[in-house]
Amino acid sequence: MIEPKEKFMKIAIEQAIKAKNDGDYAVGDVIVQSDKIIAMAGNRSKIDQDPIHHAEIIAIKEAAKVLGKRHLDDCILYTTHEPCPMCAAASVWAKMKGIIYGAKIEDMREYRIRNGSNEWSWRTIDIPAAHVLEKGEPRLILIGEFMREKCKSLFHS
Repeated sequence: MIEPKEKFMKIAIEQAIKAKNDGDYAVGDVIVQSDKIIAMAGNRSKIDQDPIHHAEIIAIKEAAKVLGKRHLDDCILYTTHEPCPMCAAASVWAKMKGIIYGAKIEDMREYRIRNGSNEWSWRTIDIPAAHVLEKGEPRLILIGEFMREKCKSLFHS
């Protein structure tokens, strides 16, 4: 069982705000092991001109480097947005213990429809993280909608 902690999501939110202020999408996350932050990141796909530089991918790579291992089986990912299929799959490949997210993929889709522009197109692949995780092994614990309203407030156009 995983008990979500506000202090970690608040740091993920800080990372999202930093990413936004740096000119990228407002997505942030932290990876926690035994109540200690191992890695944190904000989205960098626009900054780095790299389509896979999602916050989750960057943090997973950093956590593996810090811990000196590719399996993060005792780690939990806190992320401001429900992971896309790529990031959910990367969490499975890393054998993480679980994921805690704020805003849902539906929230992002609705926001994109209402507010998308050429600069902030908010592409989504409409596959919920739960669908990816239920097909993966090991089975990660997934806790969604944690601090959802605060995470939704990060969306910007």
